[in-house]
Amino acid sequence: MLMGTLPIASASSLSFSRRRPSFPSNSFTHSSVCHIHNCYNHRPSRRLALFQLGTAIPQSQLFGSKAAKLLRVEGNSIESTSGNMATAVKEKDALHWVQNDKRRMLHVVYRVGDLAKTIKFYTECLGMKLLRKRDIPEEKYSNAFLGYGPEDSHFVVELTYNYGVDKYDIGNGFGHFGIAVEDVAKTVDLIKAKRGKVTREPGSVKGGTTIIAFIEDPDGYKFELLERRRAPEPLCQEMLRVGDLDRSINFYKKGFGMELLRKKDNPEYRYTIAVMGYGPEDKNAVLELTYNYGVTEYDKGNGYAQIAIGTDDVYKTAEAIKLCGGKITREPGPLPGINTKITACLDPDGWKSVWLTMIEHTIHGNSKVKRLIVLYIFSG
Repeated sequence: MLMGTLPIASASSLSFSRRRPSFPSNSFTHSSVCHIHNCYNHRPSRRLALFQLGTAIPQSQLFGSKAAKLLRVEGNSIESTSGNMATAVKEKDALHWVQNDKRRMLHVVYRVGDLAKTIKFYTECLGMKLLRKRDIPEEKYSNAFLGYGPEDSHFVVELTYNYGVDKYDIGNGFGHFGIAVEDVAKTVDLIKAKRGKVTREPGSVKGGTTIIAFIEDPDGYKFELLERRRAPEPLCQEMLRVGDLDRSINFYKKGFGMELLRKKDNPEYRYTIAVMGYGPEDKNAVLELTYNYGVTEYDKGNGYAQIAIGTDDVYKTAEAIKLCGGKITREPGPLPGINTKITACLDPDGWKSVWLTMIEHTIHGNSKVKRLIVLYIFSG
């Protein structure tokens, strides 16, 4: 990917995002929605020992006098040693579970200043479909989901419009979204015809053969167009900047259960990238982490909000994230009145993620399917 002199990398806090429970229209009644909403109106801001050794047995008898002395000198107590072992095993169990959890990148949330204008640009210029939209006048916000296929099988965008807010600070930490298209040049011509902004004309990526171009949407969010034939997941990438790439790779591998799909250093342009994801890059949406030499902190602004990821167990997910150095911003637990669980966290750089459980619903008689209920409880 072309990075060059890309801008420099905090996911918005809960208080920045005007988010309320959102879910498929056929899943709940209006009264259920109101119940969830009212449960969270108390928020202050509406705007923006694997083993233990018995003390009756002297350490010298268990380990020998020399070993006991070593324990006293280096660990001060047997309890500290056993505690470390217990923690190590706990981490191993948690990380093993993470690797076997059924996870998928669901959607990304960000704020826009004119919802109708952005929907028009995404559908007419980028070929997305409007999957669903809703307006909540009593809470003074609207949102819309767009993508290239159903939400239960594709990575999609969730746009949020807060009444009266027509501009957001994107910051310099968020990088871009990647979209795979059949013909980059034709797509760019269409965008120009619609008076869209092209910031990098079509051409091969430096050091490679892939044809790319860069554009900006009406709010200034950047999109990289990548020429790929018959891509099963057109909305294929999200790029974020981080201050310590090795730390981030380790965190996303262990805490998020992602694979390191590829890593590339570009000393000429003084940046390194790491592509992380839950499957092959040509078939799944992936997260591209970028490290710019010598830059350890980024301004995240208040436009980009978070990414949502599906998990089978929010409790185990939260535990693994804590063990890997992440910060839980909403403890895992059920949403009142509905059998759905949620948790939220920040990675070491402050980028926010929301995790949701996959629950079973009975539909069409006795047939059961797993379906994700996307619910939000954020105030802004």
